[in-house]
Order: sequence, then structure tokens, then C-alpha cells
Amino acid sequence: MAMMTLGLFVFDLPSLTYQQLQRRTTWRHAFSDRVGARPLGQFVGEGDDDITLTGMLAPVAFGDVGSLDDLRAMGKSGEAWPLVDGAGRVYGAFVILSLDETQRSIMDNGVPRISDFSLALKRVDDEVPDAEATT
Repeated sequence: MAMMTLGLFVFDLPSLTYQQLQRRTTWRHAFSDRVGARPLGQFVGEGDDDITLTGMLAPVAFGDVGSLDDLRAMGKSGEAWPLVDGAGRVYGAFVILSLDETQRSIMDNGVPRISDFSLALKRVDDEVPDAEATT
């Protein structure tokens, strides 16, 4: 079973696993100043929905060295990809904003034994598809 999929990219052994998922969801409010009173606020809708996946790639033990390049190619395409976890929960359509990589434990041939990564995703659709409608 996969941990998560982003489009056709599968986060799982042997490709790439993540160790942490951080999600930040915001809601928008507009405020108008008033004389002698607190600003008057009004809810104006949903804001950003951002997910960051962090993990480690250690090709000698686990993970495919080409996985980070695959994610870079997906990000370069500019396309939105469906994000679905291993339990079947659909998060929505996300674009790749950035991929940070830190190589460490470098071998004498310049190849890292370990690469830490952080993948930043931003939701771009308005509604999550109804899971019951697809079954």
C-alpha cells in the first residue's frame, strides 16, 4: 500500500518516503476600520491550503535516486496533481511550489549517501471530489 500519491508519483518504498506531513489551512477575513470601535470583520472565504512533505532519501538502504528528479520534472510542468493518501482520502489538486534538497554524507565520488528533502505543495482547486460519487 502506498503512503500517498501525487498524480502518478507514489510515495512508498522503493521510490521515496516522507517522514512528516505538515498542513496549513487558512480562512480569509476582510476588516474595515471604525472610529471609536474595533475594526468590523467579515468572513470572505477559504484561503490557502498548503502541504509540506519532508523526508530522507538514502539510496544505499531505501529510495530511488531518480525520485527527486521525477518530482522536479512534475514541478517544472506547472500542472496540478491530485493528492491522495494511502487510506484513499483525497486532499484535492496541488501544484508543486518548491523542492529543497540537502545532500550529506558525501562519498569520495561526490554521491551523497543521504539526501534530506522538503516538498512544498499548494492546493489550487476549489472543491474536493466526493469520494462516494467515484465508487
